[in-house]
Amino acid sequence: MTDTLETFIRGLPKAELHLHIEGSLEPEQMFEFGKRNRVDMPFQSVEEVRAAYAFSNLQDFLDIYYQGAGVLQTEQDFNDMAMAYFRRLHADGGVHAELFFDPQTHTDRGLPFSIAVEGLLSGMKAAEAEMGITSGLIMCFLRHLDEEAALATLKAAEPWLDRVVGVGLDSSEVGHPPSKFQKVFRAAKERGLRLCAHAGEEGPPEYVWEALDLLKVDRIDHGNRALEDEALVKRLVASEMTLTVCPLSNLKLCVVDDLKDHPMKRMLDLGLKATCNADDPAYFGGYIGENFIQTARALDLSREELVTLARNSFTGSFLDEERVARRLAEIDAYVD
Repeated sequence: MTDTLETFIRGLPKAELHLHIEGSLEPEQMFEFGKRNRVDMPFQSVEEVRAAYAFSNLQDFLDIYYQGAGVLQTEQDFNDMAMAYFRRLHADGGVHAELFFDPQTHTDRGLPFSIAVEGLLSGMKAAEAEMGITSGLIMCFLRHLDEEAALATLKAAEPWLDRVVGVGLDSSEVGHPPSKFQKVFRAAKERGLRLCAHAGEEGPPEYVWEALDLLKVDRIDHGNRALEDEALVKRLVASEMTLTVCPLSNLKLCVVDDLKDHPMKRMLDLGLKATCNADDPAYFGGYIGENFIQTARALDLSREELVTLARNSFTGSFLDEERVARRLAEIDAYVD
């Protein structure tokens, strides 16, 4: 790839729709927070942490992810983590982000719900004031826990629901189908929240069908394995359902063996509304710019395809129509 195309990608206005904020916790920050909060960690150095980031599947990653989250103890930690992410997003041409966060990861270790949410909201407010980056907060339920725990989390979140844009479903996918969570998604929808769910990353196409038919989601996170089902692809295309695809994450977690085998180009060729995102960038080797650049290089994506991915990121966002139109106009002006 030429430097020119790399420059084009970094300057292209874009939104990130699949980003776990706890997954942006870099090893250096993990050590910094661990030290200031006097948290015992199983690693002696930043290098040791990086060496542990060699995963063969989703569960390997989740084990260390939950361990790393233990250093987050104060509102300041959550604020600082969010701001570090927003600075990287800004450098990559990102102007909007919809952040996933996992309240149960924190409340289950005794942290009050308010600490995570208030810290993140203050970071989001500062990012808009300092960098002009707009953002929304999506509260995810951990699918390896039961639905009662998810319902309790939704209830605990009630004082903040006017500042939460939606709910999601993440963590260990296989063996935990979307059908487990119909009640809590129905309750979230009744409260006016937007809905999305991880489906079809490691789980089968049936999980994507369930997310659509049983959870009534507005967006599918990942969705790679939908390509195995022709009828499902047709439905996703017809409904213009957004897929929040994460190429470097797919590579790191062995969903694909080589980025040249990634389905992103095929998704675009089929007319699927794919977007390009970083997932858990501290663990998977790249923020949104790097995901665009490496995928473009591996799949020989054209400028038109890159612009399509950027446009999809806004039309697939939970922004209102006026803001979407404004962002699309920014893309047009940039391309011209």
